Amino acid sequence: MKNSILIFFSLIILFTVKTVSHAETIKKVYFLPGQGSDKRIFDSLAIDSNYTLKFLEYDSLVKKMPLSELANKISTLIDTSEKFALVGVSMGGMLSIEINEILNPEKVIIISSAKNRNELPFRYKFQRIIPLFEIFPARVIYWGAKILQPLVEPDRNKNKETFKSMLYSKKPKYLKRTARMIIRWVRESNNKKIVHIHGTNDHTIPIRNVKNPDYVIENGSHMMTLTKAKEISVILNKELKDT
Repeated sequence: MKNSILIFFSLIILFTVKTVSHAETIKKVYFLPGQGSDKRIFDSLAIDSNYTLKFLEYDSLVKKMPLSELANKISTLIDTSEKFALVGVSMGGMLSIEINEILNPEKVIIISSAKNRNELPFRYKFQRIIPLFEIFPARVIYWGAKILQPLVEPDRNKNKETFKSMLYSKKPKYLKRTARMIIRWVRESNNKKIVHIHGTNDHTIPIRNVKNPDYVIENGSHMMTLTKAKEISVILNKELKDT
């Protein structure tokens, strides 16, 4: 009789723990693309079907404002009534870090990005002191991006038409304003729960600038969310499950 009672209560406790654990799992995953991309950057990822995937576009929200203010605007698009995670690429990763300070995601995963302004390369730090980008008209910056992207990140040629289409769809004023946001990003530290995935062949944000990435993708470029989607999908599914 005594053993039966113990077994009964043990089953109740086990069921309760499982129910609570299930209630706390991530339901939605929000994806934020980078400055020169859109949701197509995530097209090749294979994410577990248990999650509802949401792809956030923020081009129309960009004004002359700090990165943190744009993050605040984007945060209003997120449903916080269910457990959620953020996955951001490049500038989308920086925005995810800022959103983390506003909302309470279960997990923040950044890819080919920087956790704070100290991880940005020298050219951004230089322009923080001497803002040459302010001198040039938006259209010059736009054409400069078109010329430089294939030179700086030759890996984009694996999906040339997609990367070309994404970048060419951006408006000159948008590119100048987002460049200003990145250059003037004020964050100097970050929450320790951020999961950082970075490639060894990233020329836009070189891995030497990145402090203690959680996952290193060999020969991964700044474009690796699309060009090395299989490896990144494995990591994303693992991290989302381990929340």
